[in-house]
Amino acid sequence: MNQLQFVASIVERDVLRYTPAGIPMVSARLLHNSQQVEAGIDRLAEFEIAALAAGEISGRFSQADLGGMFQFTGFLARKNHNSKSLVFHIVDFETYSLAHC
Repeated sequence: MNQLQFVASIVERDVLRYTPAGIPMVSARLLHNSQQVEAGIDRLAEFEIAALAAGEISGRFSQADLGGMFQFTGFLARKNHNSKSLVFHIVDFETYSLAHC
């Protein structure tokens, strides 16, 4: 199974564009910061990841607040066929508030 879920802010987002097949998509960069416990020790987990919203979700994602906190659900895949770089493909997201904790 390839499913990833995390809370992050949208730090950068391109404009909505369309593939040659007419599929709407938006590229972005997401920033995650959290405190995790590993081997009984607190650890700061920080990462920035390239993300892509394609299809129906792209319209809603293109309107989401930059800097806003969201819970993202999706999967990881190569950037392209020949690349070793990964991109997070957004399947769904919702506004995140501290009430979720």
